[in-house]
Amino acid sequence: MKLLKPFYIQPRFFYVGIGIVVLFALSYFVPLLFHIAQLSILVLVLLFILDFIIIFLGKHKIEASRILPDKFSNGDQNLVEINIQNHYGITIHLEIIDEIPEQFQVRDFKIKNLIVSRKSKTIPYHLKPTERGEYHFGNLNIYASSVLKIVAKRFTFNDGAMIPTYPSFKQLKKFELLNINKNSLDYGLKKVRRLGHSMEFEQIKDYVTGDDLRTINWKATAKKNQLMVNQFQDEKSQPVYSIIDKGRTMKMPFNGLSLLDYAINASLVMSNVVLKKHDKAGLFSFSKGIENVVIAERRNSQMQLILEALYNVKTDYFESDFSRLYGNIKKHITHRSLILMYTNFETLDGLERQLPYLKAISKSHLLVVIFFKNTEINKLVTNKAETIQHVYDKVIAEKFEFEKRLIANELKKYGIHSILTTPEHLTIDTINKYLEIKARGML
Repeated sequence: MKLLKPFYIQPRFFYVGIGIVVLFALSYFVPLLFHIAQLSILVLVLLFILDFIIIFLGKHKIEASRILPDKFSNGDQNLVEINIQNHYGITIHLEIIDEIPEQFQVRDFKIKNLIVSRKSKTIPYHLKPTERGEYHFGNLNIYASSVLKIVAKRFTFNDGAMIPTYPSFKQLKKFELLNINKNSLDYGLKKVRRLGHSMEFEQIKDYVTGDDLRTINWKATAKKNQLMVNQFQDEKSQPVYSIIDKGRTMKMPFNGLSLLDYAINASLVMSNVVLKKHDKAGLFSFSKGIENVVIAERRNSQMQLILEALYNVKTDYFESDFSRLYGNIKKHITHRSLILMYTNFETLDGLERQLPYLKAISKSHLLVVIFFKNTEINKLVTNKAETIQHVYDKVIAEKFEFEKRLIANELKKYGIHSILTTPEHLTIDTINKYLEIKARGML
């Protein structure tokens, strides 16, 4: 029974069998075909026995293992590799069925390949998770057959493993503009005219062409008998908080990820940028209460603390309590800070309910409200209307899109900065805004 358990008859056997049955049927009209059909049965049985001996003779003819990373990056393509060794003396055709985690909901995962005799091979494939948490792999099943493909032997490797899926740490490499200076144009960064200077004095240096004439130090110039200028450096160690709304408005999906997960991924990248710019990065999330708190600091372990906090963000998408958020900020954030608030407002009425709390926060801190364009509505606006129904849909879509712009203008009226962006441009738009604020010395 143990021998038969991994034994599988391949479809080719049945296809040939059906062909022989057809020959027998046709032999009623052409008697010569009867003998050909009989001979075909004999040949099929002999090939079946030969293939069985080739595939099942000996043990441990195939060895395989699954190679996984330490963790998956949410929303990104993650590499998984299958390493296979062939101990047969012939080329083997493989059909690989890996029991990937249930979160992917893939029921027909299958890889077909072949491997030459006495060789090893690594077969890669990619998985793109769309939610954070634990991903459990099952068995690795490999069906081996010879060139005849009449029978196959299943090799099962109990290679189950658990891989945690963290916020998109791969973006940290993608956005290596984390160390970028203010004059770079990489990744769509825009040049920002500096309005003034930081008060943090660095040194007096010789004047060179292009230096700001307003920084000339006349006393030093008189002593040296040549133009000297004061050089200032950017103020550092300023607190920057990423505040993530976990309420129902952040449940909206886009390309498999929720707006909440886009905000989490952007917060991770932003925190790294902030630390590279020598500022203090902090984080917390809110819905009915305040959770996942990481106080703004600049230390070696800060990125790991933020990564773990973002990994543990969980929500039931309740209505967000902005009054409790304001109370927590007033109590715990005592120094003027840059607050990047990831939330979403679909209507002007929705904003007006929370506007008193946003105005109160902006009195003590530099507040940037980040909310999202509805990409599906944008498609309706840009598509050409061909029927009366399409015209109605387009007019309503334009109304909603216009209301988003009204929300941004309403925030601007009260001195609150805002970013209205699409989910795929969230990270770069947020980085641009942060660098603009730094360049203008607004914090």
